[in-house]
Formats: sequence, structure tokens, C-alpha cells
Amino acid sequence: MEVLSSSFLPKFPDCNLSSVGTQKNPQTKIIVIYSFTKFHEPIMKLISNSAERTKYKTMHIHPTSENKREKQMLLANIFKSVDDFISSYLDLPLSPSIDPKHVLFGNFSPVDELPPTPCQVVEGSLPSCLDGVYLRNGPNTQFIPRGPYHLFDGDGMLHMIKISNGKATFCSRYVKTYKYMVERGIGHSIFPSIFSSFNGLMASMARVVLSVARVLTRQFNPVINGFGTANTSVALISGKLYALGESDLPYEIEVTSDGDIITIGRHDFYSGEPYMSMTAHPKIDPDTGETFAFRFHVVPPRLTFFRIGSDGRKGPDMPVFSMKSTALIHDFAVTKNYIIFNDGQMMISPLEILRGRSPVKVDSVKVPRLGVMDRYATDENEMWWIDVPGFNMSHAVNAWEEDDGETLVLVASIFSSVELVLDRLDLAQSKLEEIRISVTDKKVVTRHPLSTKVLDMAVINPAYAGKKNRYAYAAVVATPMTIVGVVKLDLSLSSDDCIVASRIYEPGCTGNEPFFVPNNPAADEDDGFLVTYVHDEKTQESKFLVMDAKSPTLEIVAAVKLPGRVPTGFHGLFLSQSHLEKLCRDD
Repeated sequence: MEVLSSSFLPKFPDCNLSSVGTQKNPQTKIIVIYSFTKFHEPIMKLISNSAERTKYKTMHIHPTSENKREKQMLLANIFKSVDDFISSYLDLPLSPSIDPKHVLFGNFSPVDELPPTPCQVVEGSLPSCLDGVYLRNGPNTQFIPRGPYHLFDGDGMLHMIKISNGKATFCSRYVKTYKYMVERGIGHSIFPSIFSSFNGLMASMARVVLSVARVLTRQFNPVINGFGTANTSVALISGKLYALGESDLPYEIEVTSDGDIITIGRHDFYSGEPYMSMTAHPKIDPDTGETFAFRFHVVPPRLTFFRIGSDGRKGPDMPVFSMKSTALIHDFAVTKNYIIFNDGQMMISPLEILRGRSPVKVDSVKVPRLGVMDRYATDENEMWWIDVPGFNMSHAVNAWEEDDGETLVLVASIFSSVELVLDRLDLAQSKLEEIRISVTDKKVVTRHPLSTKVLDMAVINPAYAGKKNRYAYAAVVATPMTIVGVVKLDLSLSSDDCIVASRIYEPGCTGNEPFFVPNNPAADEDDGFLVTYVHDEKTQESKFLVMDAKSPTLEIVAAVKLPGRVPTGFHGLFLSQSHLEKLCRDD
């Protein structure tokens, strides 16, 4: 499996937000409609032919001749001019959710890559159980956007701290996805986004035509190589490390001995299946080594569940046809014997593009529901659904069984105003909730909130995944979408406020998702440390914090000053030194 390389790709000048105008020109409608009709049949043939020869393995990009390179550069410049025209004259006024000047504010603004750099421990000392690496993934756009941009569009970047014998090294690297490599060679972003590309009918149709033209001229080929950003999470699956984003296959990652990060390539788990993607939140059973995953589709079956064995090979699909529309399912839950899906109100409807809108929308009439099935089910007949009004799950914290398997317990973060997730993500709020389900009666027994605070990005001791656990640790979210602290919750309390410990960061500081690292696997569930990145807007310094998970104040036991800023991002993972030594990959 070869490592991706881009030394042969041409460079183009970057663009600037100031070049984007605001005037509109409705007279371009005739051109857009003609072009869309002209390109429709060829692109359908292209996709059909590509499907026949699709093989999902690590992508290979080959050098081109000088003559061909010049033609590619000319086409790239022409397409860039068309793209600028769309942004300047066809786009509707940008809403806050897709206005880069609004989205890329404060600590959400992108940073450059940083090679492995030694760090200084400025407070306390690093516990010996932290020997290993902590990686956190997140969106970090490679180029300043010219037009509409959503936070979810950013290229995946891994921020990693490597710890050994109390000393630390920090590194930030892009995940070298196919999208990243193509756009780096061209010098600007070209891949369309379901969240931001469809901003008014004229702009939407024009961007469809432009994307078709780019595919036809082989500027990029998403059918064969995918188009994901791998910007959401990090997971250890069957002995290999991956960066994940739910719109594509995962990308295998290697951590070098000197603390660097290398992208190995896109991985299909030896399935050879065309058009495959998977969730960014797979569930790994710590006892069996199995991985449980799913993907959703815009055509039936709208949900597909599958397993990846401990040998790293994908098993057969189990299609779910009982979903009548495509729900944007971000996460799910797994217990010892069951799988739980949330069919919520956030939907994907491609017909919205014909109305000049994003295909991602909220169906306010739909009643959310939970689907439960045996985790080794081979047929959809083993699945049953329960209506659960208002249950729009952001993240599953954990799930387990009680009463000899009669009761399922699900702890999750729930969006309180699901409409804001799409229109004003920075104002969206989520709360932690526990829900109990009777397996015999196939109904919800109880639901109750775990806190009145706005909480998300909750984690547990990883050893308790799929098992009954007592403690959870969640990020405290302020408005607009700033993580200002972390709390510890005792799930055994029968209360609407289960918080038993908390730490609020200093004013001007913004944090990230916490991660729990056990001090001793044989010790108490909460015997360990919470780790996270925190950035101070006043001093413009980022730190790696280590907190005592048993302390009632989540006391800081160590702080490492980082040589580069860590933007606010998504999900992370800690790997001990012993795990690093066991990482395996194909040669």
C-alpha cells in the first residue's frame, strides 16, 4: 500500500474573500439550463461506466506530461473563473450557517500544518499512563473559501501530542484525502458540498453543471476515488488507525516513531464494493475486537448495517428497507446483544436541489423513532421501531442492558432545537438524556434529562463501551458554540442534574471534546485522567490539559504549552504506547 504523494501536482495562486462580489444577474438562467441539459446524458454515462471498473483501494495518482499539465491548468483557471462568477452574481445573500466570515470565526479559523515539535510542560507533570499519543480530528479548510462554506466542509486535520517519559511532541497534519490532494494541486477548492453548494436555484444549477464539467474533463473523479474530508473522528479498527468522515471510506493513518502523522490511504476493508461509505462513529467491542458500522443512502435501502471482523474484513450488508426517507444518521448505539438507530427529523432529499436548496433539511412533521435489532441480525424482520417524539440524537454516549436483557438503557445527547443545527449551528443546543426501553413490550419505559446544562461531546471510560457504566464526562457548550468547560456526571443518580464535578475554563478560553484515559484498567471506573486541548484567545496560546477524573473539581494535574494553535474541532482518541507498537498495516 503506497503512501500518497503530491510532488508532481501543479500549484495555483490562492483566492481571497475580498474578490467575491454581491451583484446578481438573472439573465444567466438560459445558459445554466442549456448547460445542465447538455451535460446530463454524458455524466450519467460516465458514472455508469465508472461503476463497472470501480475498486476501492488506496488511490494512485500518476504524474502527467507537461502538455497535459498545461491543458489541466488552463481548464482549472477557466472553471475557477466560472466558480467566481457563480459566487459573485448567482448566489443568494449568504446565511450565517454558510458565510465563511461567520463560520470561520475565532478559534474555528484554519491553521497550517506543523511538523513534530517539542513541547514544554508548564504545569505539573504528565502521568506515566499517558505514554502514547492523543489525536484529535476536526475541519480545517485548506483554502479560504470564495463562496458559501459550512463548518462541516473543512478538510480533516489531525492534531497529535506524543508523550514519552514525561516529555511531549506536538504535530498537526492534514489527512491526505483524495479531495485534499486534488485541491492542493489545483490551488483552490473545487469539490461540491451538500451543506453549502446549493444556495438559490441559479447558483445550485450552475454548480451542478460546473461539477459535471469537472468530472467529464477528469479534473476529479468522485465515483472511483470518493470525495470525503475525513474530518470527524479517529478510530482503531482491527489493529489499524483511521481518520473518518461519514461521506466516504476511512483513511488509514500511520504514527511515526518521531511523532509525525502519515496518511497511508483510503481503505474498504477488503470488500471491493463500489460507492461504499461508512459512519464516522463505528462501535468497537473491546472484548471481541469486532467493529459495528452503518451507512445511509438517498435511495432504498436507505440504511445499511454491517460488521467488520477482528481480522479487518467487512462482512455482508444487512439492508433496512423500513426507512421510507433518508435520515441523516450521525451516530448509533451498540449493547451486548442489540443495535439502536435513531431515525430523526434531519433528512436528505435530493429534490431540494431543484428548489435551489441544500438537500439536507428538517422535516418538522416527522415523529422521530428508535429502531432496535439483534446485533447479529441477518434480516430486517428482526428489527422493530418505537416512536420517540423530539428524540433527535446528536451523539450516543453509551448503551447497555439491564434486567437480564429485558431493559435497554441509552444515554445520548439530544438536539433541543433541531432546526438550528442546519440554519444556525453556532446557536444549536443539546442536552444529555437517558432513555429506557422495554424489549418485551417494545416501548419506551422512561425518559429523563441528566442535566439542565447544554452538554455534548460526552465520553466514558472506553472499557465500558456497551456495558453498564456509572460516569460520563461532557463538554459544557456556551453560545455561540464555544466549549467553556467540562463536567462529570454520575448516571446512577435519579436526578435531573447528575453533575458531580466540573471545571470551567478561564475567561477567553475555548476547549474541545474531553477524552478519558484510565490510570489503571483494574482500578475504579473513574480512576483516570481527562485530556483535551484548550485555546486562550487573549494570549493566543493553546495547551494540552490533563485533569484528574476523580477530583470533585477535575483538578489540572498537568498542562503542556503547544507550539501551534489547535482550532475547535470534533472527536479524538488516545492510544497507549503498547497500542502503538501493535499497530499493523499492509506493506
